[in-house]
Amino acid sequence: MRILLGFAFLLAAGSVAAQAVPDTTIRSMIEQFKQNDRGPYSGIFWFCPDGNIRPAKEPCPDDEGVQHARYRSDVVSLGRTNHVFLGQILASTDNDDFWDAENFNSRAKQYQLANYLRGIDDGWVLRRAQYYRGAYQEEDEREWGQDFFRWLLRNRAALEENYFFVRQLAKDVPHGRDNTLAQRIRAMSKTLGEEYNAFQPLRIKIHGQPEAGDVTRVRAFYQANRKRLSAGQRRDFEQLITDLETAYRPLDLSDLEIYARALPRDLPVRAQLENFITAQADAGAISRVSAAADLMWQIRLAAPELANRTGRLALVDLSNELEELIYREVDQWPTPKLIDLIEKICYLSEAAAGAGFLEIWEWNTVSSDLAIVNPDTAVMFRMQQTLDGASGVVEWGIGRIRATYGEVIELYDGFEPQVSGYVDEVARGSVLLPLGHLVAELGDFIKEAASLNNYVFDFDNQSQTRGLNPGYALGELVVVTGSPEDVVVDPRKIYAFERPPADLKPVAGIVTVTEGNAVSHVQLLARNLAIPNAVIPSRTLEELRTYAGQRVFYAVSNTGAVILKPAGDMTEVEQQLFEEKGIDETRITVPVDQIRLDVRRVVDMREVRSSDSGKLCGPKAANLGQLKALFPEHVVEGLVIPFGIFRHHLDQPMPGQSVSYWVYLRDLFAKAENQSDPEAYTLAGLAVFREAMERIELYPEFVQQLTVGFDSVLGSPLGATPVFLRSDTNMEDLKDFTGAGLNKTVFNVVDREKILRGIKTVWASPYTERSYKWRQKYLNNPENVFPSILIIPSVNCDYSGVMITKGLKTGYPDDVTVAFNYGVAGAVDGQAAETWQLNFFGGYRLLTPAREPTYLTIPPSGGSVVRRATFDNRILSLADLRALKTLAAEVEEKLPQAPGVEIEGPFDVELGFLAGKIWLFQVRPFVENSGARTSEYLQSISPPIDIAQRIDLQTPLTRREVGGEI
Repeated sequence: MRILLGFAFLLAAGSVAAQAVPDTTIRSMIEQFKQNDRGPYSGIFWFCPDGNIRPAKEPCPDDEGVQHARYRSDVVSLGRTNHVFLGQILASTDNDDFWDAENFNSRAKQYQLANYLRGIDDGWVLRRAQYYRGAYQEEDEREWGQDFFRWLLRNRAALEENYFFVRQLAKDVPHGRDNTLAQRIRAMSKTLGEEYNAFQPLRIKIHGQPEAGDVTRVRAFYQANRKRLSAGQRRDFEQLITDLETAYRPLDLSDLEIYARALPRDLPVRAQLENFITAQADAGAISRVSAAADLMWQIRLAAPELANRTGRLALVDLSNELEELIYREVDQWPTPKLIDLIEKICYLSEAAAGAGFLEIWEWNTVSSDLAIVNPDTAVMFRMQQTLDGASGVVEWGIGRIRATYGEVIELYDGFEPQVSGYVDEVARGSVLLPLGHLVAELGDFIKEAASLNNYVFDFDNQSQTRGLNPGYALGELVVVTGSPEDVVVDPRKIYAFERPPADLKPVAGIVTVTEGNAVSHVQLLARNLAIPNAVIPSRTLEELRTYAGQRVFYAVSNTGAVILKPAGDMTEVEQQLFEEKGIDETRITVPVDQIRLDVRRVVDMREVRSSDSGKLCGPKAANLGQLKALFPEHVVEGLVIPFGIFRHHLDQPMPGQSVSYWVYLRDLFAKAENQSDPEAYTLAGLAVFREAMERIELYPEFVQQLTVGFDSVLGSPLGATPVFLRSDTNMEDLKDFTGAGLNKTVFNVVDREKILRGIKTVWASPYTERSYKWRQKYLNNPENVFPSILIIPSVNCDYSGVMITKGLKTGYPDDVTVAFNYGVAGAVDGQAAETWQLNFFGGYRLLTPAREPTYLTIPPSGGSVVRRATFDNRILSLADLRALKTLAAEVEEKLPQAPGVEIEGPFDVELGFLAGKIWLFQVRPFVENSGARTSEYLQSISPPIDIAQRIDLQTPLTRREVGGEI
């Protein structure tokens, strides 16, 4: 029995949130509720329309109220302090409160997560309260659900911007037929597998490859093991068999007529539905599944356009019914030949788009990759496009689930780790599961045809592992589940993450489920330092736990082949890769002999050029000054605080020390060489230095120069206009070392005192542990760091991102890669960005759509505001892509000719659009590790692909066990 509770009647509007309760306390509350006969409730009451709450034996006047459980006071308090809602009951809940728009629908999503937790954990907070009579009334819940969806669907915006979420919510909020059958089957089989180990193989089968034959298999297992089972287990097995029989009983398509009757007679989708009911009644699986996929897509297009909200709900429910039909019948669609496999993938991809896993524009963009041009033959290049497109549908679909529920999962993860399985639960209950199997099979075929092979231990589903950055590593494997933000990493180890933290310190290798984007700071650093990095399916992350703590060999080739295996299985060639190398082979020395520490005045950015990089100031200011000269209309004005001003301030006495800041710093590095643990000694000393730098006194003449500079260059007084303070050291954006994102940027600050305090913070940032460790990994003299500061006015971009004047996926120097998100600072911190490949021959290819649920805007008052992102429209228009391609060509042409620019390209450019105009914020060399690019070993594990190789689409497929997971 499900017990669900709404909070609106208990929370006073406009109440001030108290101090948040720690996760440990919430965890204790949950354990207490599990043992309590009433769970999170205090008793049964009447809830009247006038707002009064009456005892159970005193009904509301005229019998107009509803009766259900009331919260305990600590549960009500938890809603106020933490915005965490346990055991929600829907009846009496205000629609706006449940939808919870201002908190990105958190309460509605928590309701769905609670349904999942109750299914997998014997009722969860309602373990004993499941039998608390009168806690809720099923008919009241369903009546509330019907009213809620009529309220929600009163306008088209809900379906235009949140189609996927609304459709998923319709599966969980009671308002018609029970849509939780498949979830119940998976939860029950998981419980039985954990309690009775012999059932585990069947449990894995039901989770990974469900089909009608599971009814017979489970029934036979039950009969064979019945005498060994407890009474409770027998009861659970009998319920599981009943649910499986219900799930796989023959579908009577006439049951769908109820949806047709809710639709206007002149609606084309109604005619299509009526034709489906008639024509597919006796059709085979191929016809029925493909027709259902087509109908799901037409529903997706029609639902927002339909003015009738009852009709909108009918279309949403019909879409869920059709997906269930496809889910149960798709296994009956045979694929004896390659062409059949591709056709099946195409229709399931269309169904995934119809289910909202892809936006309409995304499907229109990728569907051409899946179209069959010639049923007999295709070249390898085209086959790879088909595989990329199909893989994209699966990856983007799972990304959609994460974008929708990730924040709530992260909220719950601190006190209920079981919630981490929710993304997989949603995926497994959708067309993404069978589609993932098919894509894996196609990937295996193509890799075999191209003589390409991954080897990730002995796992199934090898083809869905994809390399990002080339390199090789040897070290202990660490598997990180849950939030990675507090993980302390070791540079000698290889880490597997759900997603890497944005401020990741150096590691030997990275394996991740979520790619983020190819141009984030972490990805650029990994590419620079030849840190192998690959994307794996979520199931593989779980399988890697078996090898956690073991020493492993990890390699990623230039074309994305991946090897991950026990160190004991290394070949002689692989062992030779890790013979001791001289330090000069892997590190560079940053010249410091030309640094101009005599310049102690604030400089107009217009005065600096690329040739000043590493001398007067860092490369950010030098290159932006160069861009200002080359592209004056696309670059803001700016001020530069050169190295000399920083160095001059270090001559002051350091608090708590008997020497100056400079002498302390110099002595620290000198003494470290004689310590047993030089790094630990250095980091401890830098922490003291950094804290003192935050409190350093600014010279009055320097503050006066700033004041004058703001007036004369930026056009407003110091403290009147918002600015960015960007750290700009001599140890970044080098020819062979990027240093991207290592140091501090003070974000959109206005107040005079905050700007002055921000300068100290920026000066201190190169001395953080993360910044020092990254420099130490690649540079011979990481202690010789000098920070300058670039001050530029804030630009509140509509959307912003990064442009690499090279094809990251293709490797072609004439291609361009761009990644953008809404708002400011897009793509740089690992956001799931909209990424395009701009081909040299004129085409534009979507690599990934945006999947970042929020973005930042910067108001004139300073600071930042978080906004909710929607994905229903693309970020970059065709005109934007053309403008970026033109700009990339101009940067490649003009910048190498400037004095002080030592490379011909490619370049890494940070930029944004405001009201259609491009603003340039930074340019640096795009640095790749030459050792990884030219490694004979990495080339040997990924031979060149003949893109003109012809593939016979009539090739019979050798059936193999595809353990495909998603």
